[in-house]
Amino acid sequence: MSTMLENTISPLAEKLIRKFEERTAVIGVVGLGYVGLPLAVEKAKAGFQVIGFDVQSDKVDMVNKGINYIGDVLNEDLLSTVKAKKLNATADYSFIHNVDAVAICVPTPLDKYHQPDTSYVSSSAREIAKHLKPGMLVVLESTTYPGTTEELVKPILEESGLKCGVDFFLAYSPERVDPGNKHYNTKNTPKVVGGVTTECARVAATMYQTVLEGEIHVVSSPAVAEMEKIYENTFRHINIALANEMAVLCNKMGIDVWEVIDAAKTKPYGFMPFYPGPGLGGHCIPIDPFYLTWKAREYNYHTRLIELAGEINNAMPEFVVNRVMKILNQERKSLSGSTILILGVAYKKDIDDYRESPVLSIISHLESQGATCIVVDPNIPVFKHEGNKKETVRLTDEVLEQSDIVLLTTEHTAFDYQLISEKAKIIFDTRDGMKDKEKIQGKYYRL
Repeated sequence: MSTMLENTISPLAEKLIRKFEERTAVIGVVGLGYVGLPLAVEKAKAGFQVIGFDVQSDKVDMVNKGINYIGDVLNEDLLSTVKAKKLNATADYSFIHNVDAVAICVPTPLDKYHQPDTSYVSSSAREIAKHLKPGMLVVLESTTYPGTTEELVKPILEESGLKCGVDFFLAYSPERVDPGNKHYNTKNTPKVVGGVTTECARVAATMYQTVLEGEIHVVSSPAVAEMEKIYENTFRHINIALANEMAVLCNKMGIDVWEVIDAAKTKPYGFMPFYPGPGLGGHCIPIDPFYLTWKAREYNYHTRLIELAGEINNAMPEFVVNRVMKILNQERKSLSGSTILILGVAYKKDIDDYRESPVLSIISHLESQGATCIVVDPNIPVFKHEGNKKETVRLTDEVLEQSDIVLLTTEHTAFDYQLISEKAKIIFDTRDGMKDKEKIQGKYYRL
């Protein structure tokens, strides 16, 4: 664990640190989604008594029955911690009074004007404030703009009459969740912690140190930790935009962008490969950078590079649809009236999450042009699109044969690529997912 922590310690902090070290602390997790449930399970596996809080009764019921709904949580881990009575869930926030520490892991979406919606954070902080007690630790993990912990959460908690850094401890530690990653998960990913005071940081760092295997990196303030998280995702946002812009230009020039990237990544220094695709998806990369653009306006500064990257990435679904139209035109087919088989609605490979998926926008564009869309995704049987529920179908010979073009938008491992290669008339691959290209019997195009 990195230092930056004071040597002197108050009795309240010393008592809570001892509870963490002895695994006698009761830990709460507010929000049992993609971030909260894995964190709750890891804390329970480490020997802590964990209470999960969520306003959605179906999630509460599933957790209490040991039924898993998050891909990055092992079914047996959830079931064993519930059976051992180390983890239980509730929608009753009065049980906050029973915990020694609580992590806030609620959504932080953007509104329709691309402005931060911190209502879930605010409401969670208010519920905690009603039951806040001396010596309690509160950690915000939800991704948000720099300043949220001290400007929004701290004043709400202090409405309880308790003073931050004196009566209770407050810190920010950004979630680092990469759904579907087989190597890095909640337990072994390094954790950044920034406390309102150095004692707040020390207490929070100790809690994570007793649960996680990755390095605990302590920074000087919550704002640094908040900015660090935004910077991580902005880095990816901008570099993906560069890859997407290269893909558009390479297509115009008749150059294979995938071959260009494969060649560039042979350089052992000064280059990191990022790949183009049909657009950005998930809760982080398409959203988090806009928290910074919003906050920057407070300082009369416009983050032009971030906003331009957003324009490029947001334009990719329409670019994909235009490519589909041109490919069909070459076959003397009209997009209107054609059947488009879309492989994958999840925003990335081998997950069941379609939040902010660019495929939703692609479907809208295609349908507005009179095309019929059939969607196959082995991980998502039903998805919502423009307020309506749509069912995905199984990948069969018949489905492939009745489609005018196959559009690969998510390169799930579970797809039968041999069947696709043999039966598809035309394939447009936006992910470079067709590895055995020499076996493809129909016509094959890449982004």
